Amino acid sequence: MLQEVIAFKNTKCECGHQNPVGTVLCEACGRPLEEEDRESTEVLEMRYDGMARRSQRVNPNFIDRIWNFFSSVKIAVYMIILTLIGSMLGSIFPQESTFLNVDPSTYYKDTYGTWGLVYYKLGLTHTYESWWFILLLVMIGASLIICSLDRVLPLYKALTKQRILKHKQFLTRQRVVYQGPVEGTVEDWIKQVSAPIKKKGYRVYTEGNALLAEKYRFSRWGPYVIHIGLIIFLLAVLARGLPGLKMDQHIPFPEGEIKHIPDTSFYLKNEKFTVEYYTQEEMPEEFRNKGKTLPKLFNTQATLYQCTADCDDPTKEPKLEEVTKHNIQVNDPLDYKGLMAYQFDYDMTPILRAVSPSLVDVKTGQDFGKFKLDIRNPQRNYTVGDYSLELKEKYNDFGLDENGKPVTKTPNPNAPAFLFLIKGPDLPAAGVQYIYFPKEIDKERFQQDAINTKLNGGSAPLMLDVKGMENVDFSLSTSYLNIRVDKVMPFIWIGASIVMLGLVLGFYWQHRRIWLRIDDGMLMLGAHTNKNWFGIRREISAILKKMNLDVDEKSMDNGGKDA
Repeated sequence: MLQEVIAFKNTKCECGHQNPVGTVLCEACGRPLEEEDRESTEVLEMRYDGMARRSQRVNPNFIDRIWNFFSSVKIAVYMIILTLIGSMLGSIFPQESTFLNVDPSTYYKDTYGTWGLVYYKLGLTHTYESWWFILLLVMIGASLIICSLDRVLPLYKALTKQRILKHKQFLTRQRVVYQGPVEGTVEDWIKQVSAPIKKKGYRVYTEGNALLAEKYRFSRWGPYVIHIGLIIFLLAVLARGLPGLKMDQHIPFPEGEIKHIPDTSFYLKNEKFTVEYYTQEEMPEEFRNKGKTLPKLFNTQATLYQCTADCDDPTKEPKLEEVTKHNIQVNDPLDYKGLMAYQFDYDMTPILRAVSPSLVDVKTGQDFGKFKLDIRNPQRNYTVGDYSLELKEKYNDFGLDENGKPVTKTPNPNAPAFLFLIKGPDLPAAGVQYIYFPKEIDKERFQQDAINTKLNGGSAPLMLDVKGMENVDFSLSTSYLNIRVDKVMPFIWIGASIVMLGLVLGFYWQHRRIWLRIDDGMLMLGAHTNKNWFGIRREISAILKKMNLDVDEKSMDNGGKDA
């Protein structure tokens, strides 16, 4: 407590102004407050004009210690270095998000060996989405904010409450100094010198025997404008992790199908996919006559729809409205209101889309009629002749569990199966159950017959049978599109633009100030700038020459380092 009282008393300047604890130079006259500093002849430290900062408190509390941690430039540099190291580690091998239909738990080991396995186990395969990387970005953002507040508030106070009359020691310990006699009255001389100073672009303020000239003060805010831009940039990058603001997915679109784009109200139809290949004559030399085919062009004729009604009701068909069409090619994406679809890959393996099986009597072979079964979006009920078929279960990738019960192994339609309840003439009142495999390979046919026998306690009296390939609908190709939605990109550009503005402010202008006072016919002048000392010495030399004072530029250099 005693230490705080002493520190408080020692901050009162001889001019009578009471300064906050931590102030280096008196806020009023600029005289050094520390006794050791008053005895020195070195150039004054003019950063923030010697104003007190919160991070310089004598007895900091817990909040102050957190503030001091984040306001430290050294800590900020360490965090930036750690972030750069993390970014470098994340770029050693491709990130998981760059792959399509790949199991990362085996891919990295199979492709990159032991190092790939270690890379995966350490979690570096999703570095940029990891908690520690995001935490580093948050800490850098907090450091930028606190560093700025800790410095910009004292600087603003110092620059907006400048006193015109400065202490002699303040003037003689500037980097640019001149002392010499002048002729005439004080008021006339100061009035005369104001004119050439104003011609140099300075704003001039006078008070009795003192003058303050200043220009380009706005350049001092350049670093803090950069900080604002970086903060906006970081916030935009972090916002990409929020739902609905960013999407980057690789989605397969089979030819001829309309497919919903997740987390949006849009649907996209692959009307037709085409691919052109290089001829042997067109191929590069290293690929010729090696049995390889190289695609020259692949193109997706796409139609984009927007849902206008029943979008979230799974029991109803959504009502779609066409909004745009585009032939998607590599580097020529579909672009509509921030949603972009890039051509990424393709697969020429045919995909079963729909079948039209006939309902047949197993014993007599009588055909009761057929119906169309959509593999991806089947209806709930069908009518074939006098029979009704109710879809009870759908298995995208059929399998049996340890108890012999049907299950779906994966969400992909690798081996689709459909369980129907059939009711009609000559059937039990409760109907019969029938499981149907559209892909009738031997293994599935065996499973189908065995399961149907088990379901009904004997052979099923009816069966579903596809009679001819004319009753099968295939997608001959699948186009893989990279769907991107990035609503935060405009804010990233805004942040980057603000950073550039701050750089321009800081690099192309310099804050320059000139103080002078006349005591007993003796002129005492001190000047300060944050850079380009040669420029301000040249300006002052030209101003003094207008007042018939031939002063060499080098003679005004008081030494020291740029403050």
